[in-house]
Amino acid sequence: MKRWLACGLLSAIAACAGPDRKPDVPEWHLVRSGETLYSIARRYDLEYRDLARWNGIGGNYLIRPGDRLRLSGPVRGPAVPAAESPGAKPLVRRASPDDPAHRPPDWRWPLEGGTVVGIVRQPSGGVGLRIDGAFKQPVFAAADGKVAYTGSALRGYGQLVIVNHARGWLTAYGHNAAVQVQEGEEVRAGQQIAAMGLGPGQQPMLYFEIRLDGRPLDPLTQLPKR
Repeated sequence: MKRWLACGLLSAIAACAGPDRKPDVPEWHLVRSGETLYSIARRYDLEYRDLARWNGIGGNYLIRPGDRLRLSGPVRGPAVPAAESPGAKPLVRRASPDDPAHRPPDWRWPLEGGTVVGIVRQPSGGVGLRIDGAFKQPVFAAADGKVAYTGSALRGYGQLVIVNHARGWLTAYGHNAAVQVQEGEEVRAGQQIAAMGLGPGQQPMLYFEIRLDGRPLDPLTQLPKR
């Protein structure tokens, strides 16, 4: 189930093992041990924020075994379409770092030193920064936040840590040798959360992502200049 959690947090990355499935969605789901809001949303091809809203779940997105979750929003009557010009399309706004509502945290580098190799674009759609360094070198939280996921269920990321930050921001730290935090733990910017492990080719490295509302951004446009 943790595979689905990681996928949901990283905006349903296509590299997750196995093909995407769209099962018939029942009206309710009974939460079982080990499940999370993210994993349940991924299972039924739902947006986890909608699932939280439909069930009155707070911003910590915590659920417990035995909880009964509604899997659809309240039924409404048929909408009365407003007059619109032919061919008009609804305006969909993407979250932007320039929007005050999505102001980025005060980022810091997740490593002290290391060699910035460059941007890595994964077939799954992920865009991250590769930084080479020393095996078991400390890996630090890039900003204050809460640990949302630790594990190795997501293919291509190795031992992974995901941290949720304020205003829709998220960071991911891949290829760790050891993890020093637990899911649900509050972390501070600069706190050690992991130790660098081995990436492709058995090279000590960190794979680092920054995402806004699930959309990967180039970390070099967000991190302070070195």
